Amino acid sequence: MASNILRVIPLGGLGEIGKNMMVLELDNDMIVVDAGVMFPEEDMLGIDLVIPDISYILDRSHKLRSFIITHGHEDHTGALPYVLKQIKAPVYCSRLARGLIEVKLKEHKLAGQAEVRTVGAGERVRFGEFQVEFIQVAHSIPDSFALAISTPVGTVIHTGDFKLDYTPVMGQATDLARLARLGNEGVLLLLSDSTYAEISGYTQSEQAVGDALDRIIAKAPGRVIIATFASLISRIQQVIDAAARYDRRVFVIGRSMVDNVQMALEHGYLKAPEGVLGTLDDLRRTPDEKTVVVSTGSQGEPTSALVRMANNDHRNINIVEGDTVILSSTPIPGNEMLVNRTIDNLCRLGANVLHGRIADVHVRGHAASEELKLILDLVKPRFFVPVHGEYRHMLAHAKLAQIMNVQDDNIFVMEDGDVLELDGADGSIVERVPASHVYVDGLAVGVDQVVLRDRRHLSTDGIVVVIMAVDKQTGQVIGRPDIVTRGFPEVEGVEDVLESTRDVAVNALSGAAHVAEWSDTNTKVKDAVAQHLYDKIRRRPMILPMTLEV
Repeated sequence: MASNILRVIPLGGLGEIGKNMMVLELDNDMIVVDAGVMFPEEDMLGIDLVIPDISYILDRSHKLRSFIITHGHEDHTGALPYVLKQIKAPVYCSRLARGLIEVKLKEHKLAGQAEVRTVGAGERVRFGEFQVEFIQVAHSIPDSFALAISTPVGTVIHTGDFKLDYTPVMGQATDLARLARLGNEGVLLLLSDSTYAEISGYTQSEQAVGDALDRIIAKAPGRVIIATFASLISRIQQVIDAAARYDRRVFVIGRSMVDNVQMALEHGYLKAPEGVLGTLDDLRRTPDEKTVVVSTGSQGEPTSALVRMANNDHRNINIVEGDTVILSSTPIPGNEMLVNRTIDNLCRLGANVLHGRIADVHVRGHAASEELKLILDLVKPRFFVPVHGEYRHMLAHAKLAQIMNVQDDNIFVMEDGDVLELDGADGSIVERVPASHVYVDGLAVGVDQVVLRDRRHLSTDGIVVVIMAVDKQTGQVIGRPDIVTRGFPEVEGVEDVLESTRDVAVNALSGAAHVAEWSDTNTKVKDAVAQHLYDKIRRRPMILPMTLEV
């Protein structure tokens, strides 16, 4: 590949929410922007996380100069512990992102093994023929960056996740002046956040949430329990400020929340007046009307603190009449059912539940359409690729680019695995590379589709185990097979069906000799039983033949 060709390769985050990862490649150098996770969808049974497929990077690891992280949210950092076990490269990120990443690396027993370097807004770092400038942007977490990436072909701007907040909680506004200067100098390609491209107007300021939390905490008759993302440091600061104003103490619940709050306090991102933060021992002695709890579980995660409270299963907190529960987040697509179930259970226990649909307890961290148009106007890119969003979000963003006079032929709505090549004057999508989901199930990374297919199969039609005893000398079936079922439909006449299934299994083995290959005979039993059950009850349970020689 010639050095005057830039390859842009999304390995995650395009056509989906989460799992963000973007590769930029020249002849001898490659950098990777973000390495995030995606929460599993409902049909991904038993899966904990989804991470990007990095086989393309592994095949070219000699060219990799760095992972560059735009901000500390898990959909941009969560895959790093898995990726850094397979490939060694330095990680460049903000101070807060570094703290959050190191908490995760410690969980994975990688503390001290990965090279994580801190950069600040305005800094420039060279990675071979790439030079990256880190530009401050407003988001729902402090220390968020856009990136201005200089290449031999031209300048690429990657916005990261951003919005235009003129009254940010921690004073970190989007640096529009720098983006405008870069636009005047000439920008080859803009990669811009599309998550809320369909939403008209502007995103509300974080200040609106602070005002709402202040009013709720001031008027709440009992405990206030606030669930949010563990990495939403600015939201936690707003809670601490409001609690201190009304002489309440704040208690942090949930392992990831406790770890992140401790890290943020140590690094100076959170500030709490003396005596406001309390321990679990203090919680038992503090009156309800003086208590604020900050918890994990805003997405209805089954093992989170808030869900355990909703299930009356938390060892420290039982929900009672008079509690006010605030879900200060927007459900991630696919999590709506879990969140709604959690809200219902909290309401059954007598809590007053407030969430984004009925109160200003959360604002988006992403730019709406007018903000996206402003960025397009300031940057004036030759080429445009919408990133970070489902396909309809990216398509809406592409239409905004057309409105802002980006040429139709220079707008590329890409999906994971597409390879865009740019030479400065022309651009085209030239091929596709592997970019499928990689599933994480406990300690297993790379759970295969066959496993998921089997789990779906078991979840819908159950399992039938056919246990047959055969004579070791003759290979003949001894007696009638035993049949064990789990998750099998209770239809009328099922006992007769199972009885006839025994006959089908015996007939499938008739003529088998003791020298037969049992894998072949088991396959015959499996196929015969499967066809019989489908003919009788129109179901396809998983069939497991077990042959015991006696």
